[in-house]
Amino acid sequence: MPLVAGVDSSTQSCKVVIRDASTGALARMGRAPHPVGTEVDPAAWWLALQQALTAAGGLGDVAAVSIAGQQHGMVALDDKGGVIRDALLWNDTRSAPAAADLIAEFGADELARRTGCVPVASFTITKLRWLRDAEPENAARVAAVALPHDWLTWRLRGYGPADDASSPLGPVLSELTTDRSDASGTGYFDSTTNEYDRELLVAALGHDCLLPRVLGPSESAGTTESGTLVGPGAGDNAGAALGLGARAGDVVVSIGTSGTAFAVTDSPINDASGTVAGFADASGLSLPLVATLNAARILDATARLLGVTHDELGALALTAEPGSKGLVLQPYFEGERTPNLPDATATLFGMTLASTTRESLARAAIEGMLCGLADGVAAVTALGVQAERLLIIGGAAMNPAVQAIAAQVFELPVSIPTPGEYVADGAAAQAAWVLSGTRPSWQVATAATPAPDFRPVIRQQYAARSL
Repeated sequence: MPLVAGVDSSTQSCKVVIRDASTGALARMGRAPHPVGTEVDPAAWWLALQQALTAAGGLGDVAAVSIAGQQHGMVALDDKGGVIRDALLWNDTRSAPAAADLIAEFGADELARRTGCVPVASFTITKLRWLRDAEPENAARVAAVALPHDWLTWRLRGYGPADDASSPLGPVLSELTTDRSDASGTGYFDSTTNEYDRELLVAALGHDCLLPRVLGPSESAGTTESGTLVGPGAGDNAGAALGLGARAGDVVVSIGTSGTAFAVTDSPINDASGTVAGFADASGLSLPLVATLNAARILDATARLLGVTHDELGALALTAEPGSKGLVLQPYFEGERTPNLPDATATLFGMTLASTTRESLARAAIEGMLCGLADGVAAVTALGVQAERLLIIGGAAMNPAVQAIAAQVFELPVSIPTPGEYVADGAAAQAAWVLSGTRPSWQVATAATPAPDFRPVIRQQYAARSL
């Protein structure tokens, strides 16, 4: 059967999976690291993609490929296809004042009505306003704005800067493409009408410019030089939803560098409070989403503090009682996106002689991480989203303590899929969809289904400290 490739160009690395288009069976895979930071030269992503493809055995026998990537990143291009400055990533919070300015100018209700979202520092629109205000000479040079997966798809098809020998087709900016899921995270796209809001773009950047053409879920962007079909791509969370085969009624919690809680819904969601972003998914539906800046890094920091491994952290946590004897970690180590507190820091509450133990701190770290995500799930379901099951993915989900405490924090039945590269898998599924014209139904194995054990005290304590 034909082979298809899926790419996950994430914050930390580029992963490539190559799968059988019919069954989804994994044939081979590769990966390469990305630079650390909140602003990155996109050339590093292009190099990592080439390295990861090589490590995966190349595209020579691959019929179709698609790229999913980190959302929101601002790739500003000049009229010769050159990158004007390093891309500002989703986790760069310098544009928080720009978000406040845009909300003051248009109003949160109006922005939510027009785009499904109220902008925060993560969104592309706020980064463009920051560029206009902080680097006006660079802003004036912008001829096109792309997102990370848009730009990589363009490069993979042979386009690129005029002075780059690895882009034989040159700087044809009109060949930039994107999809609804990633476009919906810019802050200047309406996923109900599937059109850009040019007034908002101009208000941010100061002038109009070329934006990528928005493709349908199974529409091809074109081909590579060797003839491999290239899919439309997707934002990372939409890619994960495709990889998990998520349908209406499913809620997904992803515990990675950042945390997300999202659901697949038939109808668009508009939340004027800005808590829930009304994104689109990669299948033609909607993907209301709540994102947190702090997730697995909470466990990293606590494990370092206690001088233990992640496994040992989990073992310590399981010896403490639910609620950690009143110890509550509000884990805003890197500021926070939800709630929108870009300058916040972490705080430890409820320290007593009884609660201030290694065991309670280990458990408070896991409870704090999961409570932040549970607040996200609650915000999504409060908007009328019907939730029937909860899927938790990410490396931290395999820790037995995280699984057990998740069953105590969330009221929904919890399922832990087998570890996998679900964003890349979703891109591969999209490539198979482009190739055959039919969305594949690949099986996703389950690693654990912890028994329901809801303990209200955990979230009650966390909520009391969040007031």
